[in-house]
Amino acid sequence: MPLKKRRYPFQNTSIRYTIFIYFTVSALAASIFIGLSMYSRMSGQMSAAIQEENQILINQLSRTTDTYLRTIMKLSDSLYYGAIKNADLSDSSINREITLLYDNNKDNVENIALLSNDGRLLEAVPAARLKTNLDVTSEPWFRNTLEKTENLHFSIPQVQYIFDANENQYRWVISVTRAVEITQGPYTDQGVLLIDIRYNSLEQLFDSVSLGNGGYVYLISSGGDIIYHPRAQLLDSGIARENNVKASEYRDGNHEELFEGKKRLVTVKSVGYTGWKIVGVTPMDGVSLNNLKTKLFVVFIIAFILFILSIINSYISSRITDPIKELEKSVNEIEEGHLETNVYAGGSYEIQHLGNSIQNMARQIRRLMDDIVAEHESKRKSEFDTLQSQINPHFLYNTLDIIVWMIENERQSEAVKAVTALARFFRISLSKGKSIIPVRDELEHVRNYLMIQSMRYKNKFTYSIEAGEGVEELASLKLMLQPLVENAIYHGMEFMDGDGEILIKAWREGDDLYMSVGDNGLGMTQEQVENLFAAAEHVPSRRGSGIGVRNVNERIKLYFGKEYGLVIDSEPDEGTTVTAHLPAVPYEQVAQKVT
Repeated sequence: MPLKKRRYPFQNTSIRYTIFIYFTVSALAASIFIGLSMYSRMSGQMSAAIQEENQILINQLSRTTDTYLRTIMKLSDSLYYGAIKNADLSDSSINREITLLYDNNKDNVENIALLSNDGRLLEAVPAARLKTNLDVTSEPWFRNTLEKTENLHFSIPQVQYIFDANENQYRWVISVTRAVEITQGPYTDQGVLLIDIRYNSLEQLFDSVSLGNGGYVYLISSGGDIIYHPRAQLLDSGIARENNVKASEYRDGNHEELFEGKKRLVTVKSVGYTGWKIVGVTPMDGVSLNNLKTKLFVVFIIAFILFILSIINSYISSRITDPIKELEKSVNEIEEGHLETNVYAGGSYEIQHLGNSIQNMARQIRRLMDDIVAEHESKRKSEFDTLQSQINPHFLYNTLDIIVWMIENERQSEAVKAVTALARFFRISLSKGKSIIPVRDELEHVRNYLMIQSMRYKNKFTYSIEAGEGVEELASLKLMLQPLVENAIYHGMEFMDGDGEILIKAWREGDDLYMSVGDNGLGMTQEQVENLFAAAEHVPSRRGSGIGVRNVNERIKLYFGKEYGLVIDSEPDEGTTVTAHLPAVPYEQVAQKVT
C-alpha cells in the first residue's frame, strides 16, 4: 500500500510569510494574554480600590452616626442626671430644665417625655398628652425598658402614635428610652424617659452618602430590621427586596453574596452601643471592568500591542529571510548552470556558512566538470590519434609492390623517387606524436601521398596544390587533408577513365584559415553529404586509411572549437569540394598549448 505524503502547514508559502505568521500568532497570543492579565489586574485593583473606598466611606458614616447617637445619649444623660434624678417631682416641676435641653437639640429631637411606671405622663416637651384609652404600660418598648434598666433602647423608625393628634402626629421618629429613678416626696420609684429623635435628621446623614458604580448604603438593627434604606418606598410596596436579614448575620468587613441572581459586594460596619449595622452594597459588575469604555480601552491596548509586535515581527522576519532569498537567487543561478556565479554569503553565521558551503560545492562541481570534459576530450583525442596512426597496410603493401616493380624494370630513378616520397610521408605522419603541425607540413604530407598514388594510378588523374601567401606557417591539424584526398581518389574517380583532376588549396581570410580538396569526379547528392556527417560508427575501408570525413570534422571541432569544421559542396556528375575551416593562428603560438 503506497504511503500517503504527509502535508505540513504553510508548506507552499515563503519562509518569510511563514515566520511572519508564526511570530504574529505568537504575538497575538501574547497580546491577548497580556490584555487579559492587565484586565484581570486592573479589575482586581479597581475591586480592591472600590472595596477600600467603600470601607472608608462606611467607616466615616459609622463615625458620623456614632457621633450623632452619642449626642442623643448625652442628651439622655443630661435629662436624667441634670434634671430628673435630683428633683422631687411632688414639690417642683422640671419642665424648665427639659425645655432648655429640648431647645438646644430641637433640630434632632421631636419630643421629650417622662412617664411613671404606671404609665402616667409626668412631663412632656413640647406640651402634649397621651392618647385617650392608650395603655402605655402594655407597649413592648415600655415593658422592655423597665425590664432592662441598665440600657438605652432604640426603636425602629415609626410614626409617633402615643400622643394626641396635633401637627406632629405624622412625624417619623426613632424612640430612645431608658429607665430612670423618680422621686416624689418620700417615695422613689422607676419611670421611663422617652426621647423621640427626628427620623429626617438621621436620614440626612445617609442621604449624603453614595457608593460608586451604582452602590448604596442602608442601616439595619441588630435583628435585621431596616432603619434607613434609600429605596424604602419600593421595599414597603413590595416592588423591591433587600437581603437585610442575612446582612444582620455578617461580621464587620467585606462579603460577597449572590442575591436575586446578581453578585454583590457587601460591606458591613457595626455602630457602637446600639447594635445597628451600616451596610454598603456594590454590584460586582460595577466593581469589575465590564463597562464599555474600559472594554474598548483594553481592546485598544491589545490592538496597539499587536500592531507594534507585527511591525517588529515583519522587521525580524525580513532580517532573517532576506539573506535566505538572496542565497536562493544564487542557488537558482547555479541550478541554471551558471556555476561561476558568486554565491551570496551574508546574514547570520548559519546563512554565511551555508553560502560559503554552496560556493565551495559549485567550485568543486565546476572543477569536476572541467576534469570530466578534459578527460573526455583527452580520450577522444587519443582515439583520433590512434585512428590516424593506423595507416592502411594495403597502401603500404601496394606502394612497396610499385617500388619492387620499378627496381625489377630497372627504373631506379622512379623507385628512388617513390621511396623518398614514402619516407617523407611516414615522417610527417609520425611528427613526433604531435597532433598540430604547420600548414606547410600538412601540404607536404598530401603532396607525397598524391605522388605515390599517381605512380600507382598512371594516367588516372592529375593534381595541383596551391597555397596562399603567409598560410604555410599557420597551425593545421595533422592528417586532415589525406582522408579527404583518399575519398576524392577512391570514390570521386572510381569510374573515370582519365581526365581526373584534384585541386588542393589553402588560403586565409582575416582570422580564418581555409583548406579545400576539390575533384571533378562523380559528386554526391545532398542526402549522401548528410550521411557522411551522420555516420554513427567508422567503418575501415579496405583501400583507404580508415579515417572518415565525420571523424575529420569532429577532430577539427575538438581541437579548435565548435564553430570550425568541414563544409561539403557537391553536385552529382559535377564533382565535390570539401573545405576545412580553421582559425588562422601561427603554429608557434599553438604548438606549446596543444600536442
